[in-house]
Amino acid sequence: MVDARIEMMPENWLENAGKRLKQAWLVLIAATLLAALALLAQSPAYLVVLGWLLLVLSVLTMPIARTVEREVPQPVVSEVEPLDTLKVTGAAFAAIDMPVIVLGPDGGIVETNPAAQKAFGDLIRGQHLSARLRSPGILDMVRDTMQTGQPNQIEHSERLPSERVYVARIKPIPSMDGEQRLYALSFRDISDLRSMDRMRSDFVANASHELRTPLASLRGFIETLMGPAKSDLAAHERFLGIMLDQATRMSRLVDDLLSLSRLELKSHIAPDQRVDLVPLIGHVRDSLSPLADELGVEIFMHLPEGKVEVIGDRDELVQVVENLIENACKYGQEGKTVDVHLKRDETDTVEFSVVDRGPGIPAEHVPRLTERFYRVSVADSRSKKGTGLGLAIVKHILTRHRARLIVKSELGKGTTFTVRF
Repeated sequence: MVDARIEMMPENWLENAGKRLKQAWLVLIAATLLAALALLAQSPAYLVVLGWLLLVLSVLTMPIARTVEREVPQPVVSEVEPLDTLKVTGAAFAAIDMPVIVLGPDGGIVETNPAAQKAFGDLIRGQHLSARLRSPGILDMVRDTMQTGQPNQIEHSERLPSERVYVARIKPIPSMDGEQRLYALSFRDISDLRSMDRMRSDFVANASHELRTPLASLRGFIETLMGPAKSDLAAHERFLGIMLDQATRMSRLVDDLLSLSRLELKSHIAPDQRVDLVPLIGHVRDSLSPLADELGVEIFMHLPEGKVEVIGDRDELVQVVENLIENACKYGQEGKTVDVHLKRDETDTVEFSVVDRGPGIPAEHVPRLTERFYRVSVADSRSKKGTGLGLAIVKHILTRHRARLIVKSELGKGTTFTVRF
């Protein structure tokens, strides 16, 4: 913006100049009379003349005042097309990623955003909230807020299509005239927080239980050897064998816990080695052959010729392959065979699969298989010397390798674990 200052001479400047001249003549006359009086009072002549000259000069050099008018600068307003407030508000409402339902004073649905439609299905305008959300807690909360005008919130769970947990909150929306006629019902998804809390508490409880059981067993056998069986050599041999098994179980558990801790510390660091999976899988198969023979299971390899390389950490990938093949041999023992497949497709995707023909896994257990200490059958897992952490370790390793674990199972037909790089 340009700041313009313009000096303008007023139209009546002649009239003002005339007034100033009249004033100047009056001053001159007054100065002359004062000089005459000073002479009569016998003042020095040179002081009288000097004073008179100064007065005359000051009057003669007095400028004629000019009235200056300055133009007041006006702000430059650019012409901008006014925004459509309703459109902007509607777009902002639709962009909210949490479900929001606007209710009228009768509990009818006035407006919803896409997140609400996705979470709760088809919400029809004008339909009463109770026709879609049948939660007594939410309906009571809405009714209470409409009566008191105070915000409320409760925790709400949805079971279908999957279990979700929300913090449902309702708050009145003041209208322009001060009356509260609309209500905003919002839902904040806290499913992940609840899942993490459950996993954390389960982990502490399970870890304590898994360590306490072998410790109690060890303590009991030690007390027996120090007491009633102090001189019984046969009991010594039998009890020491059991104690060794319990100590080995504790050692495996501690090793697995340390492995999980190390994996979590470096989960954000992607591996940078090139690993050939063909010899790696062959090495794991050879190391597990004694276990497979003991269980009566035969491992069949279906590996391509040449190299099949992925970016990864060799030791961690050995853990993944070992865990999956060992689990297939233990829990798919009834099928007597385990098939190991490795292939690379035309899109350069590498897939490693382990297939057993065991009893299979019920569908409700499949999503939780990679949780720490989660077991489909606790007794079966312990009898096979499992710690309940194997698949959790596999999940953490594959997350670091930016790979996916896919589980497909059918009761009575077996289970397939697929790692996709």
